[in-house]
Amino acid sequence: MSTPSRQRPHPATLLGPARRRLQRYLHDLAELVSIDSGSYSPAGVDAVADRVQARLTALGFAVERIRPAGARATPSDAPAPRTGDVLVARRTGRLPEADGGRRILLAAHMDTVFADGTAAERPFTLDGPLAHGPGVSDDKGGLLAGLTALDVLQEQGADRYAELVFLATPDEEIGSPASRAITESVARGMHYALGLECARENGDLVLARKGVADFRLTVTGRAAHAGIEPERGANAALTAAHLVIALQALNGIRDDVTVNVGVVRAGERPNIVCPEAEIQLEVRAATAAGLRELKQAVEDAAACPAVPGTAVTVEQLDHCPPMEATAAAHRMLAHAQEAAASLGLTLGATATGGVGDANLIAGAGVPVLDGLGPVGGADHSPQEWLDTTTVPHRVALLAALITSLGDDNAA
Repeated sequence: MSTPSRQRPHPATLLGPARRRLQRYLHDLAELVSIDSGSYSPAGVDAVADRVQARLTALGFAVERIRPAGARATPSDAPAPRTGDVLVARRTGRLPEADGGRRILLAAHMDTVFADGTAAERPFTLDGPLAHGPGVSDDKGGLLAGLTALDVLQEQGADRYAELVFLATPDEEIGSPASRAITESVARGMHYALGLECARENGDLVLARKGVADFRLTVTGRAAHAGIEPERGANAALTAAHLVIALQALNGIRDDVTVNVGVVRAGERPNIVCPEAEIQLEVRAATAAGLRELKQAVEDAAACPAVPGTAVTVEQLDHCPPMEATAAAHRMLAHAQEAAASLGLTLGATATGGVGDANLIAGAGVPVLDGLGPVGGADHSPQEWLDTTTVPHRVALLAALITSLGDDNAA
């Protein structure tokens, strides 16, 4: 049985190697940002994956590229355009699981929200300490921080873990329809997961993310001539209107939930009593129990249509589990805060309503800590930025956290 040959490095010893890699980080970040890799630009996503694969192969990882198939990009019957590859890389450490070694998953995404041509129109720039460009924060800065942290660990000979797995997905910005099953499969059996989305603007990590469920309510009524015999009809539009009010009122049932009716369609002509209407809504909650409660509330509202002769059917279109602030996640945060203190940082954590691949990993039963990339902001906008002065400390923090969590005798 193999045994680890080196002791776990102190977090402060990782800062120097991280600083020495800043110029390479900036060079590589400029290269990644120059690639248009929108979720529906598979060639661009694969070009990013090529560079990630080269880095990981050089670090001794066994890299697998998976071409997703059979997914849908939207809750409809239309097939999704092809996405880029999912990249899964694995490296075995020198601390077997039987001796307390742990399997750690690092997760990032390669796609952006921007259309082809954006990289040329708005190229990578440095304005003092701030880097700008499409995807510079979300998530190319975080993706690259993960690779840099692994490079630092290799230099230090820090291999006290059972296994490291690096997951890079191609479609996170559209809800991961193609990569979801792969992400969930890779996550199962991991002990810890570290999300490489960039930190909040104040440096906070992300301890929890709300879960999301989308619903479609179809209201059926009965058509009639609106002028001659309206009493023979059953107005689906009126039932839908009552439902919109009732559904929006669900926002008050719990502090941690939000409900939004985003789409309402009804009728075709003003002289026909409306025979059919459709409502699409999204609900978010911090816990799985909250999502279940909201689903039941939606079904209860639909069960009592306001207009006699109308009926409502409820269809759940999508479900993304919450990333809950579990006891294990809080323990991970404690390790991160201890490492941060050694680096001269004060580290906070927050919860957010936004979702990402970290939700899917948490839904597979793995404790997750997210927001471990550098500090950035204004995601999804032309003003997107990354504070390059935070890169060395965040890389060192990530490397220190991997070494801490990799040894269960320490974790």
